[in-house]
Amino acid sequence: MEAARLLKQGYSQSEVARLVKAHRQSVGQWARQLQQGGRKALRKAGRAGRKPRLRPEDLRRIEGGLKRGPQALGYETGLWTSARVAHLIEHECGVQYDPSQAWRILRKMGWSCQRPTGRALERDEAKIQQWKRERWPELKKNQKRRPYHRLHR
Repeated sequence: MEAARLLKQGYSQSEVARLVKAHRQSVGQWARQLQQGGRKALRKAGRAGRKPRLRPEDLRRIEGGLKRGPQALGYETGLWTSARVAHLIEHECGVQYDPSQAWRILRKMGWSCQRPTGRALERDEAKIQQWKRERWPELKKNQKRRPYHRLHR
């Protein structure tokens, strides 16, 4: 409807596309519909794409499962992977998703990919500090300096 208002005000289709963040071809189609049938013709446009397979209550169940952690599904670690999320979705909602699509659902729910903050159990902080203090400066000093050359094509 915002695009229709701007078109009526005399904005070009390219300007409208930029302002409403739509593809230029979509604005062209809207302009034709507006010209042929007015605003009513625009309102008749149906939903784009296929209907979602998960309902809002499904998303709430998935969120609950995510908060419980993957161990609740029998996994040994607390790390969510896309395959584990796909398994959770099927377990909670009975809907199968390929693991490659599971991240889209997480993003839609406001979840993001993050790396675990855990460190290796074998990590020895004292040895790391000693290496940084003693060995790293020596390696830096002995490193041959290479002149900087720009590559030209």
